[in-house]
Amino acid sequence: MNASDAGSPAEPGGALPVVAPQLRALRRRAGLTLEAAARDAGLSPAHLSRLETGQRQPSLPMLLALARIYGTTVSELLGETVTGRDAIVRAGDMEPTRAGGWTYFQAGAPGRGMQALRVRVLYGSQGDIVRVHPGEEWLYVLRGRLRLRLGDTAHLLGPGDSAHFDSLTPHRLAAEDHDGVELLFVHTLLQSPTAALCLGPSTGELP
Repeated sequence: MNASDAGSPAEPGGALPVVAPQLRALRRRAGLTLEAAARDAGLSPAHLSRLETGQRQPSLPMLLALARIYGTTVSELLGETVTGRDAIVRAGDMEPTRAGGWTYFQAGAPGRGMQALRVRVLYGSQGDIVRVHPGEEWLYVLRGRLRLRLGDTAHLLGPGDSAHFDSLTPHRLAAEDHDGVELLFVHTLLQSPTAALCLGPSTGELP
């Protein structure tokens, strides 16, 4: 689907009064004309102009595309700020979250345009779940071996191997060995219900 087909009319009381001027300011900071930015984002200049004046609501794919073009994050497009104390995440502050045989440790600050995690995947857990969602993913194998399927192609990754892919490509992740696998994992995704598509089901979540 072309990005110009997405989006919705602005609604009173929404966040657009903040988003709209940010979109314009960041485009100008990147030194791009309205026409050049619209072309790179797959939008018409008129549609981008409506986003910048608050007449249209940007969709998630639009925000991701514009963030990449402007060399920034979705958080900055949305006008979010992160305080200095959020820049560092101490090992002792990484509380584990367990779900469906995976253990997640938040390795990045909240409110960013991307989420960073350290993930432990148990053998036989969630390997049949196909994930599809907007954004990009990058992962790095720390320990063990990972079976990664991208579309119709299967890959076996060992320690030190990494993968970087468009997460609209259907993908599945599974531990190859009985000892499981440990990963560093980064994805660009707004904090929204679609995040569950990336992290997998919460059924069986442990306290």
